[in-house]
Amino acid sequence: MTTVLPESRIGTSGLLELQGLTKSYGSRRVLDDVSFHVAPGRLTGFVGGNGAGKTTTMRIVLGVLGADAGTVRLGGHDVGAADRRRFGYMPEERGLYPKMKVLEQVAYLARLHGFAKADATARAEALLAELGLGERLHDTIESLSLGNQQRAQIAAALVHDPEVLILDEPFSGLDPLAVDVVAGVLQSRAAQGASILFSSHQLDVVERLCDDLVIIAGGTIRAAGSREELRAQHSAPRYELVSDADAGWIRSEPGITVVDFERGTAVFDADTPADAQRVLRTALDHGAVHAFTPQHPSLAQIFKEVIQ
Repeated sequence: MTTVLPESRIGTSGLLELQGLTKSYGSRRVLDDVSFHVAPGRLTGFVGGNGAGKTTTMRIVLGVLGADAGTVRLGGHDVGAADRRRFGYMPEERGLYPKMKVLEQVAYLARLHGFAKADATARAEALLAELGLGERLHDTIESLSLGNQQRAQIAAALVHDPEVLILDEPFSGLDPLAVDVVAGVLQSRAAQGASILFSSHQLDVVERLCDDLVIIAGGTIRAAGSREELRAQHSAPRYELVSDADAGWIRSEPGITVVDFERGTAVFDADTPADAQRVLRTALDHGAVHAFTPQHPSLAQIFKEVIQ
């Protein structure tokens, strides 16, 4: 059965900008000139180790913490209380009432955002079904598995159609199928124009899902940009060659450093694009070439590089 969600109220004016955020606790500076933006219609992954400053940044954006310096802007103006009512937030710690029923809890939160009772219930029911909890509507929160509690927490953050969505570790405790369900829901909200910032330690999920990426370490931003931009910036000129012939000759090619080799397959770094093209021409002279492709670094590789 197809789930029909109530009409979305998400707008498209929610460019979220963080400019020069600084925060200290005594002599310990936990954020130092943190600046980046979260664009409407895009999923921005926010990654860093424990204590890097992710949660502190999110709490400042939400107004839970005050910054020592810097500004948070939405649509070109400083964020105020009225703007934050258009935000959705999922903390890393679960905060739902354990003895309330799932539908009752999420509908209650929708009513707090101004929806009439019938609309709030319909909205909550459709969203929970979209998240795979359609058969658990009348179960209590505490009776759910940890993964299903996480889905309910995400529903609580989404039920009022926020224009800005901030999620702290939304994929924690989810199995691969549940990750796909939640990812699909977030991609749907981004397609409607929401600005979405999410943190995660699961770099493979971030790499697959995010449009933009922000890496933080020691309270400073080490890299920020689109996934493609960061790959290009941190990509060595590395190629993979797959051919019929033994590619041992590649070891003696000038301007080439072999990274991995097994008979007809070689992975190598080239000093220049011209060196790489010369390798391709030589390979064609030796026999059929089945693949000649540039290799892109993974998010994990980029992360290790920029935090060193």
